[in-house]
Amino acid sequence: MIIVFDLDDVLYEEKLFYHSGIDAIVNFISDEYKIPKNKILIFLKNRNKENRKKIIDDILINFNIYSKSRVRKCLSIYRMHLPKIKLSADAKYCLKNLKKNICYIVTDGNKIVQLNKIKALGLEKVMKKCFLTSNYGLKNAKPSPYCFLKICNIENVVPKEVVYVGDDPNKDFVGIKPLGFQTVRLLKGRYKNVIKPKKYQSDIVINSLRELNLKLLKEFEIR
Repeated sequence: MIIVFDLDDVLYEEKLFYHSGIDAIVNFISDEYKIPKNKILIFLKNRNKENRKKIIDDILINFNIYSKSRVRKCLSIYRMHLPKIKLSADAKYCLKNLKKNICYIVTDGNKIVQLNKIKALGLEKVMKKCFLTSNYGLKNAKPSPYCFLKICNIENVVPKEVVYVGDDPNKDFVGIKPLGFQTVRLLKGRYKNVIKPKKYQSDIVINSLRELNLKLLKEFEIR
């Protein structure tokens, strides 16, 4: 079986990237505008941690340095920084357990952001290829099967010999299931409580990548 993984909230926790990016912004603002870092951190501590929206605006407004150009600069720093992130323990276990299988990544998002994540996680050494859908145009982002069909062509296999592990039922499975791709939903992260109609659902649901083992893959093979 060919194993294809989504990236965010599957192989690592996406919130780690968010916190890494905010830390990069805090360091920039502190250095550039001579604001003590601890003052910015205190402000962030007292701010609603769950509300990610306009966090950059809120920091700049609070310290009286707001401008649209500074917001854009901070957004650029967030997107371009090399993140301090790591594979989850379950992902490490899974990849080690499946090291004899051919593995790929298919991920949406800004191509520079996603490539920096892949580099930071060392996944270029583990995966045969990492497909960034943004390299192929918005129309070929998930739920488009474009990148999955490219994998079939590379490996000379049919869709039923490819298993995709994702976490977002809004888009991860609906485009590829009708073609015969095998699908696994990892029930964690931002979308773990999302309930969708049957056509959006995966073939199998798991709670940990530790469950993605050779026995489970064998079940796919005999379907």
